[in-house]
Amino acid sequence: MRPVDISVESKTEVLLEALPYIQQFRGSIFVVKFGGSFMDTEQAQVGVATDLVFLATVGIHVIVVHGGGPAINKAMSEARMEPVWKNGLRYTDERTIGLVESTLNNIINLGICENIQLRKGHPIGVKGQDIFRCRRLDRDSDGNEVDLGFVGDITSVETAKLKRFLEQGYIPIVSPVGRDKDGQLYNTNADTAAAHLAAAIGARRLVYLCDVPGLLRDPKDPASLISSVSEQEVPGLRAEGVIGSGMLPKVESAINAMERGVHRVHLIDGRMPHSILLEIFTDKGIGTEIVHAS
Repeated sequence: MRPVDISVESKTEVLLEALPYIQQFRGSIFVVKFGGSFMDTEQAQVGVATDLVFLATVGIHVIVVHGGGPAINKAMSEARMEPVWKNGLRYTDERTIGLVESTLNNIINLGICENIQLRKGHPIGVKGQDIFRCRRLDRDSDGNEVDLGFVGDITSVETAKLKRFLEQGYIPIVSPVGRDKDGQLYNTNADTAAAHLAAAIGARRLVYLCDVPGLLRDPKDPASLISSVSEQEVPGLRAEGVIGSGMLPKVESAINAMERGVHRVHLIDGRMPHSILLEIFTDKGIGTEIVHAS
């Protein structure tokens, strides 16, 4: 009798474990926020692009909102412009907003589209200013007055174009640039932009790709990962310092999105190969999911 190939058997188990999730999520909308320092590594870009194409191939409608902090810093350095930060946000003057818009739309967005095309996906670049409406941001997350120049606070999202692209089988790749009623461009926080978009379009899942494994009780111990947390637990975790400054915009945006209809939010490590697939299509997952209180 032919001996059993354990590797083949294991692959079969993985496929069967994924099947109910594929059936459950087929036809749903997932918004994936892609950003962080890992964006600069080819391995991460290839892995994320492959995962996005996989999601689209099994019938999940995927929209990507990308950041671009490191690339913007590099572009500013090449232009001999010094970045200025206030309360963790980039101060954006009139010269800087032009560079930010060009970097996000013409370099980062294009690069993500090319990576997806190489994996036979069907991306389409979307300039954020075509869908995000905003006003000048004048207060930080604690309600204190702040002047950040041309940094925007998103007030609404125009989803008609995105829905049309999804119906046509495209993966929209959206930059976090907004504009006000007078046409002025603004730099917006990509985490917040993704949450606004997810809520406006009725996404089932919002996925944040991070450069950490998720929420850790001890930042130095990956084994202290919190695999699931309810929205009611968030204030306590913030008070304990578990949700620090780096995760705060993501978690606050996640809660806002869930209050407006998004079912669940996932915080996962974008550096881990195929982390999206492992989180979405396995029983255990590999990151932190934020769920509604039972």
